[in-house]
Amino acid sequence: MPVRSLRQEEAVERAALLSVTSYDIAIDLTGLVDGPDFRAVSTIRFTAAAGGSTFVDCCAQVESATLNGEPLPAAEEGRIALADLRQDNVLVIATVQSDTTHGRGVHRAVDPADKNVYLWTSFEPDEARYAWACFDQPDLKAPHAFTVTAPATWTVVSNSGDPAIEHVDEGRRWTFEPTPPLSTYNPVVVAGPFVEVRREADGYDLGLYARQTLASALERDAEQLFTLTAQGLAFFGERFGMPFPQRSYDQVFLPEFGGAMENYGCVTWADSILQRHEPTTSEWQVFANVLLHEMAHMWFGNIVTMRWWDDLWLNEAFAEFACMWAAERATAYGDTAANNLVGDKLAAYLADQGPASHPIRQPVATVADAESIFDSITYPKGAAVLKQLMHFVGEDTFSTGMSAYFAEHAWGNTTLDDLVASLEQASGRDLQPWRIAWLETAGVDRLGIEHTADGLVLTAHGAHGAPHPQVVGVGAYRRTGNVLEQVGSTMVEVDGERTAVEGLPQADLYLVNHDDTTFATSRPDAAGREVLINHPSGLPTTLARAVAMATVWDMLSSGEATAAEVVGAYTDVLTVETVETVVEPCLEHAFAAAQRWAPEAERVGLEAQVAAAARHLVDTGVSRQSALRILARTATGADDLARLREQVGDDVDLQWYVLQRRAELGDVDTDAVNALEGRDPDPDAWIRGLCVRASSPTAQAKDEAWAAMVERTAPIQNVSQISDAFWRPGQDDVLTPYAERYVAALPSLHEGGMIPGLALSFVLFPVFAIDEAWVDHAREVAAADAAPVVVGSLTERSEEVLRMLRARSL
Repeated sequence: MPVRSLRQEEAVERAALLSVTSYDIAIDLTGLVDGPDFRAVSTIRFTAAAGGSTFVDCCAQVESATLNGEPLPAAEEGRIALADLRQDNVLVIATVQSDTTHGRGVHRAVDPADKNVYLWTSFEPDEARYAWACFDQPDLKAPHAFTVTAPATWTVVSNSGDPAIEHVDEGRRWTFEPTPPLSTYNPVVVAGPFVEVRREADGYDLGLYARQTLASALERDAEQLFTLTAQGLAFFGERFGMPFPQRSYDQVFLPEFGGAMENYGCVTWADSILQRHEPTTSEWQVFANVLLHEMAHMWFGNIVTMRWWDDLWLNEAFAEFACMWAAERATAYGDTAANNLVGDKLAAYLADQGPASHPIRQPVATVADAESIFDSITYPKGAAVLKQLMHFVGEDTFSTGMSAYFAEHAWGNTTLDDLVASLEQASGRDLQPWRIAWLETAGVDRLGIEHTADGLVLTAHGAHGAPHPQVVGVGAYRRTGNVLEQVGSTMVEVDGERTAVEGLPQADLYLVNHDDTTFATSRPDAAGREVLINHPSGLPTTLARAVAMATVWDMLSSGEATAAEVVGAYTDVLTVETVETVVEPCLEHAFAAAQRWAPEAERVGLEAQVAAAARHLVDTGVSRQSALRILARTATGADDLARLREQVGDDVDLQWYVLQRRAELGDVDTDAVNALEGRDPDPDAWIRGLCVRASSPTAQAKDEAWAAMVERTAPIQNVSQISDAFWRPGQDDVLTPYAERYVAALPSLHEGGMIPGLALSFVLFPVFAIDEAWVDHAREVAAADAAPVVVGSLTERSEEVLRMLRARSL
């Protein structure tokens, strides 16, 4: 049945007509043990203007529907018409959702190892309507009370903790207390035979859940997860002037889930985040960032919610900024800014310089359009802009303004105007110029240093005119032997295209944005370029080196540096860097520059340079696991692999990397793959076996992997891993047909919801066996035939690949 996407004007009209009092939702999960059916009865109490008419959203199969005791007409396009409303109304709609394998909103997953069944819901932005009837828009908030009947061996988790449990003929019935007023995308129900770990911390009851076959990984990581959770709750409660207002805080790790979701009091995660091996420091950094991002949403998004999706950035950009703020101030990950600089921020710089660029805040006509802006502009650019705002007004002032914002608007809905007003009140500054420049215009500034007769000048060129108002740091570094000593620094408040820089001495390098206070690309002068390319290891701090690496990478993507120069710069930094949360992404970027950005004639030599850097890390004990993975991925033959097997020993994770590289070099050892799959305790070890075969340069292997991704037999959380194995350099002959198969798949990649649309369009995009004309063709087909979420994701990915192609021709 085709469904309509809610338009903003419809949402405004409906919100003016009615107010939701409560949702009481009775759910029956007993049919999911052996079948697909998710059953729900949604009882909605609401007030309205008497005599008015509207509709309720419902995309599940309707079994019965009444309004004030009178039967309702059949649903059309995901809507049930409601006429002749009373002042007080009761709507009761019984539904069944049977597409719980590839449908939206509700998912039934089967653990391949022990065949246990797990059920989860996930609703952002408007997929609650696929689970039960509701008024599915963010500004119609209401308490949700769940009563869930489930098999006797299952545990049910929802937003409210401490449910009442009773035995019934069908199994057990779980009754949860009503939530505070929540938007319809924010409630959750998850169920299955979970393993559970709980801990008391600072008055909170913290819970962790995972499928039984991941019990050992959950128990291994539980102490660290509880520590991070307690640190985050304490930090946000203090900085926002509002402790998290519920005693329970649960986190559930789920099979076949994509990403993570900030459901109030019950965060859900893809359980691939639970590493099957001992996590590396960089993997823990990712874990901490996501944990704190979803936690920040408890305040920014859940307690206070945007009125409409044009203020989506109020959710995502703020949570992304806040997670890094909390990580640096409250956890062991004090180098989060440097980690972000050599990671997500690079993606935002690139996206904001190409066709994917858009204002952080932009008109969103329908909810379907909102799906298309979950991207690098909304997340890392938005986070960087808010960090700039905090520096612009001062951290204490920023915290005061946010506390006032939450106190005034708790459990309600806001717009950007409300946020800006709170910060203006706290700072005493007119923030309208800042707001217009940063949030409502697109593009990234280019900053630089110019030497004049009157002294240093900071140059600033806006993408579409004047540069943004911003405060930026400039550091002066003077070479002494192999060391670049910082001999001065200053903060410059940019007020135009040219701003005098006062108080800095003569230096060999003036590093703009050396303390990462703004969102802008920068370029060194001629002398500074020589330092950044040939001797960035001389910079004295991890953050300064990260700024240098971000600058060098942006030069690569803009065609101003070659892949060879970039590999040289990154491997030079890796001779001195010891902060593993920076070492690991730098190593990955060096590897990517060698394999994906370099001309084919230079690739093997640059891979050898990266391998030498990895051997140095192994010898010094820095990021050993990651370095051995790189050595496996760059091994050139039997001798390399034999030496590596000696170093790997019994490490199952690294043994998979060795087998995958063997396959890429043309030797698929089926017996070894089967033996390792049987020995690996990971319930998803079959994915690693698939990746081994996907790396092989054979048509049969590529076809198997492609089918697993496109036909959705592989979980969405694993498609990036499989795709990386699939698209390998030097295999153009066997990869060429998949460029057109990608184009043919574009109209269907969004089926199943926003997460598949985002993930598949991005990771399946070819990186080899294509040219610039093909990229143009793919963009044209997507614009004509694909969903908005696919168009947005493809546009961002295609720009990066287009720049790779150009770099290969240098």
